[in-house]
Amino acid sequence: MEEISDIQVQMQSQVDKIIELVTIYGGRFVLAIVVLIVGLWIIGRLSNLVRKSTVKGLPDETLAKFLSNIFEVILKVLLVISVASMVGIETTSFVAVLGAAGLAVGLALQGSLSNFAGGVMILIFRPFKVSDYVETQGLEGEVMDIGIFVTTLKTFDKRTLIIPNGPLANGNIINHTASPIRAVEIAIGISYSDDIAKGKIAMENALKQDPRILQDEANVVAVVDLGASSVDFLVRGFVKTEDYWSFFFDARPMLKAAVEEAGLTIPFPQRDIHVYQESA
Repeated sequence: MEEISDIQVQMQSQVDKIIELVTIYGGRFVLAIVVLIVGLWIIGRLSNLVRKSTVKGLPDETLAKFLSNIFEVILKVLLVISVASMVGIETTSFVAVLGAAGLAVGLALQGSLSNFAGGVMILIFRPFKVSDYVETQGLEGEVMDIGIFVTTLKTFDKRTLIIPNGPLANGNIINHTASPIRAVEIAIGISYSDDIAKGKIAMENALKQDPRILQDEANVVAVVDLGASSVDFLVRGFVKTEDYWSFFFDARPMLKAAVEEAGLTIPFPQRDIHVYQESA
């Protein structure tokens, strides 16, 4: 009977402890659950509001969504820490562990974070956009995609180039299609025996007759060098950016035809060889 009595005492003691814990922490736990549910609902509404405002305020939708997601994650972490503190969990060590983990992850992902920062800079300052033709890091191609970590280019021969955003944002970038117009420069020479003025007029007329040349721009036909076998001209014509390559490939045959039609010649390098024979 004494053993049964001891068991009853122990059970009653455990029940009393449970009741005490429920009395102390029950209200806190219920309040923490309520705060968690309401907090998640409020964070969801705030996140949608931030996402809409950033999409309108930033030039790139990808960056806007990414920043709003970061905002949402930070708020959720703060909410979880607050709820844990309400229940009675010591959050000081928890925050210290999170800080140490964040530092370790940051050191491990140093290169990726650099690429991320570069991607953010590119998306904010917009040195180029999708469909632009750019030259950077010794590579060139049409921009197909601008991501948070990498930028994808496609070359003329349909190769795909994937460039990390860190070096890309910190390096030199030549955007060939940012301006609506571009200048095409062609070098062409005529013979020393030809009339320079006549050659200049023939090339200027060729530029005036091509509909792709923008006549209100500063087009140039000028002598730039007296070469070894020719008088060298520089022909510079301004065209719309979308007409650049078509005119670039047509310009030389067009100028050659104009020069020959004017009765002039395009010389090629010649060398006189003198042979001396010595008597025995």
